[in-house]
This record gives sequence, structure tokens and C-alpha cells, in this order.
Amino acid sequence: MRERIDAKQFCEMVIHAAVSVDACKQDINELNVFPVPDGDTGTNMSMTLNAAARELEAKTPKTLGEAAEKAASAMLRGARGNSGVITSLLFRGISRSLKEKKEATAAEFAAAMNEGVSAAYKAVMKPTEGTILTVSRLASAAAEEAAKKEKDMATVLEAAILAGEEALRNTQELNPVLKKAGVVDAGGVGYMEVLKAFRRVLRGEATTPLRVSSESGEQAHASVFTQFDTEEDITFTYCTEFIVSKDNDKSVDLLRSFLSSIGDSAVVLDDEELIKVHVHSDRPGDVLTEALTYGALQTVKVENMRLQHSAKLEEAQPTRAKAAPSAPAPKPAAPDKPLGIVSVCAGEGLANLFRELGADEIVSGGQTMNPSTEDILRAVEATGGKTVIVLPNNKNIIMAAQQCVGLTDREVIVVPSTTVPQGISAMLALDPAASPAEAAEAMNGAIGGVKTISVTYAARDSVFDGREIKEGEYLALQDGKMLCNVPDKEALQKAIGDALAACGAEFISIFYGEDVPAGEAERFSEAIGKCIPEAEISLVSGGQPVYYYLISAE
Repeated sequence: MRERIDAKQFCEMVIHAAVSVDACKQDINELNVFPVPDGDTGTNMSMTLNAAARELEAKTPKTLGEAAEKAASAMLRGARGNSGVITSLLFRGISRSLKEKKEATAAEFAAAMNEGVSAAYKAVMKPTEGTILTVSRLASAAAEEAAKKEKDMATVLEAAILAGEEALRNTQELNPVLKKAGVVDAGGVGYMEVLKAFRRVLRGEATTPLRVSSESGEQAHASVFTQFDTEEDITFTYCTEFIVSKDNDKSVDLLRSFLSSIGDSAVVLDDEELIKVHVHSDRPGDVLTEALTYGALQTVKVENMRLQHSAKLEEAQPTRAKAAPSAPAPKPAAPDKPLGIVSVCAGEGLANLFRELGADEIVSGGQTMNPSTEDILRAVEATGGKTVIVLPNNKNIIMAAQQCVGLTDREVIVVPSTTVPQGISAMLALDPAASPAEAAEAMNGAIGGVKTISVTYAARDSVFDGREIKEGEYLALQDGKMLCNVPDKEALQKAIGDALAACGAEFISIFYGEDVPAGEAERFSEAIGKCIPEAEISLVSGGQPVYYYLISAE
């Protein structure tokens, strides 16, 4: 029986929660349909918890209050997405309740959990029931009630888990979006994983090594098709997140009112030094302008949620996408040449090809692994170019790349390539002797003449645009639109061959992914060649995750 927890136990609880959520984040991602179907809840919660876990591993706090404060502060800075921000709010409330305590009883910890719920409800402009808010509220209330009779921490958490599981099952009845999709709330599932991890630590059952991922930029690995046929459930286009360093006493309530007037899903978290904001709106520029009246912006992230939803077509994956191995951040270089090139791609073969074509820096990323603005900015400053052209090679990365403009003394030009083949064609059009403006113009012209076909498979049964899709079928997407969903390779090859013939392709490049053996790729290439014998075909090992094949046609 454990009647109290101290700093050591709390650190173990948070670290084990981070490990547990990280292990099941993909399953949580696949449930993510609310507030928008962008499939990133598990990853966002994992990254938020990992920020706290890494802080607690690096610095050993002496008291429970200090440990809770370090965890909450790290989550505030590391919070990603709506679910991550709410998770950080739950821990912010816990921190405030446990402030200056060396240890806590079961009753005190249950009260702290409820303080966390209050903080979350206060910060969310329009709390929606049937979400992580409901699950955390009912679980924490059950913990506080149980603590009136029980002193054992694990027993109190057991009561919270039982109530939370019941609340989680009922989220479908409270939230019509979840009921439509036939799933429970993804954030609620993540919260329950946190409570279960806490219980395992208190019972001495946490056998997983308490080490967290050192990766900070891994993105959502969502399966492709949600149960949404259209974008009608996305009210506002842009998801805006930022952190402001306070430099005045202006009331944060005014910011809350402003955000509530122009958007939804607004969450505002503040402490003595910082303000952390998440909001959905159609006017991210206005949001950031208002934010600047409170102080300097530390971080900014703006994402187009409609593009994210459209990209669900492209996110079916032959195996769960793997984050690229972490590499040392590139070091800034003095701007000693006229032009530098940054390209985003995933896969060693593709990265080598871009380098051979003249790219100075490669940012690892792509579909389901979107790099941050900071990742791209570091690469920009490492090129040595006075002007730097950035090739995002994915429509979900264009906006992050554009955020680099104005954040560096280099001139940044974003050539809006939406696929890797477009990026390769842009590099082939690059004239090193041309001025930066002329080079960018030529590259922009090149991306318009490329057709891209990507091949993956359906992770589950679904319906899209009136088309029934079965789990395990091959999927081919042509320039982001469904080309075919078929059960066997022969039908796949024929559909792709017919499409390439119809567009009059003369030059075809086939980049095969990390899960495709070279012999199989050669047979695929030969089959395509038989469908369009007049075309010149080249086969390259791209090594990319997610897609079996990326096909460029010109």
C-alpha cells in the first residue's frame, strides 16, 4: 500500500505515462475525428508528455511541488495540438495544487487532479462534452470521492479509471461526430492511458524501461481514411498555435474574448511568464497580430486543416511510418554564396538524389512526418546562401516553410512543390548561373508539368467520395485524387499503365519505397513498361516510408 507520493514517484509516473502513450499513439491517432479529422491526437499527446519526461529525466527535482512545476512548465512549451494543450492544462492545475508540497496523500493528489480539470475547463473557450474534458472530469471526481474513504493511492486511481472508462464509452452518446465515425474520443483514450500508467507505477508493475523518445519532431502517423466523406465538419480553415513571452500586464481574458469572437477550439494557458494559445480560425494573421500586443512571439505554428483532411487520402501506409533517425541540427553558415537550396523528403535514396542535383540541405519529412518551421529554418541558415529556395515537396509543409520568411536575415523563396517528383523536376530546371529570382521562376514553371502517382494501401475499410474501400486494397492516387483501389498487383499495374498512357507520358521515373524489394520493383517497372512501351522509364530506390511507389510522369 502506498499512501503518499513524493518527487521520485511523481517523476516515475510522468515518465511511464509518456512511454505508455508513445507506445499506443498510432492507435489513438486512428480514433482522431474531433474537433477535426486530422489524425494526430496520439502523436500530439505523446510529444507533450515526452517534453515533461525529458525534463524530469534531465533534472532531478527535490520536492513533489518542484517536480510537478517542472513537468507542467515543460508541457506548456512542448504542447502540440488541441489534445496536447489540454493535457498540459490538466498538469498545470495539478502543479498549482501541489505547489510547495514535499509529498502528497491520496486525497491531496485527487484534489490536484480536480484542480487540473478546472484549469482545463477555464482555459477552453467553449468546452465540448464527450471529449477528454468529460473523461478527465468524471475520473477526477471519482478519485476525490474514493479518497474520502481510501488512503491507498492505487485504490483511488482504480476508482478514477473505472469512472473514466465508463465516461469514455459514453463519449459517442455525447458527441455526434464520434457517433457518426463509430469511435470513442481519442483524447479521452490518451488520458486513460496516463491514469493506467500512474497506477502501474504505484503498484510496482511498471516494467517498461523508464526512458522516453529523444525525438521532438515526429508527426502523426494516421491511417488514411476517416469516416468523413467531405470537409463539412471543419468549420474554420487554420489551426494556429503560438507561445508569447509576456512583457506587460494586459489581461489575458481580453485575448480569450478576441479568440472566441473569430474562431473556435480556442485554448489559452498562461503563467507568470508565458501565454500558450491554440485556436481554429480563418484569420491567423489577425490572431498573431493580437498576440503581439501581449509580448514577443517565441514559437508559431499555422496549419491548414482542410489540406490536412484532404491529405488523408494519401496517408494509407504499407507499414506504420517510421520517423527518420534523428540527426544533429545543421549549424548556421555565413551567407557567402548567392543561392542555397533546401529540400524536404524522406528516404535515403531520395535525399541522395536531391543532393546530387544540387540541394545544400535536406530536411527529413514528408507525408505524416511534417517538419516544423524551426526545422526548416535551421536548414535555411545552414546553406550559406544569401537567398535560399525551399522545396517543401508536400502541400502540408508549404505553410511551415513560408513561416521562415521574415525569421532570418536570408531571403527565403518557397517554391510550392506538393510532391517529391515535383521537387526533383524543379531541381532539374535549376540553372546555377541564374539569379535567384530567375532560378525560382524556372523551378516554379517546372513543377507545373509533372504528374505524380503514389501507391500505398488501405489501412481499414472506409468510404470516400461514394467509393467503397476495403482494408488491404492497393491504393493509387494521381495528383492527390483517387486513381484506383484494387485487390491485386495486376489490376494496380494496369490502372497505372493506362493512366500514364492517357496523359501521354514520355519520361517516367519510379521511386520504390523502403518496404519494396529490388526484384519486385523491377517487375513492377517492367509491367508498366509493357503498358506504355514508347516511354523512357527509370527505376530508382527512393527508400521512402508510407508509399510503395512514387511515380513521376512528364
